[in-house]
Amino acid sequence: MPTNTTNWTVNDVHCIEKTPASPGYIQSQISGLVFNSTACRCKVETINPTTGEYRIVLQGTLDVTGVGNGPNFNG
Repeated sequence: MPTNTTNWTVNDVHCIEKTPASPGYIQSQISGLVFNSTACRCKVETINPTTGEYRIVLQGTLDVTGVGNGPNFNG
């Protein structure tokens, strides 16, 4: 399992689908993925003010060169 200090590979991305997962685990994995991306953006698809349930889409480009200079946030 990669962290935000190691270079992610395309094969590592599926590790964030671990179910069930704690919020801390998801935060750690998403942070690592974003840190090792060259570009990323986030879209809130839905949020239910009654239940607090939400759906967020994270889209980006993983740094496959291994340079890892951190993300360029777009939009």
